[in-house]
Amino acid sequence: MQALNIAIVVAYLVAMLAFGWWGKSRTRNASDYLVAGRRLGPFLYTGTMAAVVLGGASTVGGVGLGYQYGISGMWLVVAIGTGVLLLSLLFAPTIQRLKIYTVSQMLTLRYGHRATRVSGIVMLAYTLMLCATSTGAYATIFVVLFGWDRALSIAVGGAIVLVYSTIGGMWSITLADMAQFVIKTIGVFALMLPFSLAAAGGFSGIAERADAEFFSITGIGAQSIITYFVVYTLGLLIGQDIWQRVFTSRTPEIARWGGSAAGIYCILYGVAGAVIGMSASVILPAIESRDDVYADIALNVLPIGIGGLVLAAAVAAMMSTASGALIAAATVARTDVVPFVAGRFGGGRFAGGGERTTSDHDVRSSRWWVLGLGLVTIALAVIVQDVVAALTIAYDILVGGLLVAILGGLVWRRGNGIGAGASMAAGSLVTLGVMAYLEFTAENRYDGIYANEPIYYGLAVSAVTYVVVSLITRPTAPEVMEAWDRRVAGEVPDDVPIDAMH
Repeated sequence: MQALNIAIVVAYLVAMLAFGWWGKSRTRNASDYLVAGRRLGPFLYTGTMAAVVLGGASTVGGVGLGYQYGISGMWLVVAIGTGVLLLSLLFAPTIQRLKIYTVSQMLTLRYGHRATRVSGIVMLAYTLMLCATSTGAYATIFVVLFGWDRALSIAVGGAIVLVYSTIGGMWSITLADMAQFVIKTIGVFALMLPFSLAAAGGFSGIAERADAEFFSITGIGAQSIITYFVVYTLGLLIGQDIWQRVFTSRTPEIARWGGSAAGIYCILYGVAGAVIGMSASVILPAIESRDDVYADIALNVLPIGIGGLVLAAAVAAMMSTASGALIAAATVARTDVVPFVAGRFGGGRFAGGGERTTSDHDVRSSRWWVLGLGLVTIALAVIVQDVVAALTIAYDILVGGLLVAILGGLVWRRGNGIGAGASMAAGSLVTLGVMAYLEFTAENRYDGIYANEPIYYGLAVSAVTYVVVSLITRPTAPEVMEAWDRRVAGEVPDDVPIDAMH
């Protein structure tokens, strides 16, 4: 049975490499490589959006939370699905019409101010940590399945993601994500859910052997539920890895309704994961670590061969998140961070060299960026033991420091570049300051950098600073707002650089 499971997972990994070469044939320019030529239709867009947000935390973690807390273990993934829904319904059509590549470019276009360009550095740190975390997560499956040590598992798994991402860019990642989406759907909904629920004797069987609290939707605790919505829902609204998928949609309508379908799918995925975990709690009550529940069900409950497909589904979930974060990191590094650090900004230019380097059809250069940062993330996953702590810091700064300036630019015309820059600086400093204070005075790990308070304080200070500074300083220049309005109206082709519009 173990040999068959291994063969299925290996076949899946080989298929991922094949998708890299398939995607290469569809990649002709930088737009193809970075955003799949902005040509994804409803089916591809919905599948790839769902795949990129449903990673190891949603799949393995969601089942583990169901095992420990019952049906309320669904809230982590429900928060993710809510974030996708809100982004799709409220902002995705506008984002799609901008015809840009990064979140930082949106800030540059909207505010026309250099103070907002530092956002690229924060976004790069976030995407790198997200990719490293996902790489370490799917390596744990290889440790169990193949008996390798952690470093070898990370190196092999990371190399596979790196190869198919580097060769074909977003087209390869999209095709791989669609395969991963199908595998996850079959593995979780068609196999794991019915088999585990039947083995537990259905909901009545679970009720007979589990506490009544297992069926309470608030059993995990109000504080945990709030945490999931603050961190994941708000983070999804502004993450580069998510926005870059919005950029791939063919029309604003696809971005809105395809994304909404993906959000609903995520919510159902969360409920299914929690029920699977609940079933496992009565089938296999002696599992010590909740992160092992998913693999234990696959190996000990499911029929021969099906367990391998379910394990492949877990690997698929983590690889889709890792590959999405990798190309997002490469796009941000090349488009935003290098021009910012190098200081290549001329008088009156709003985008510097970044936009031109992503629009000159230099696919080879983009591949080098993906390759280089992919190697960096593999090294981070191997060397840094507490990658989750680094990801938490990046997430907190992302939400506490950047959320107000990004969403404010989309909904409030009076907001200006000085206000945005000041809010980003104030929010980030307060978030880091509160985090450092709590870490210094913490009695346990959840009172330190893992606490919610840094985000709350950062958001509050950032919002007040944004409004006050924007109101007491001059509005955004009319020519900047005119260029912004043309982009929002969809009047600008894909290949027109931001600085060419001013």
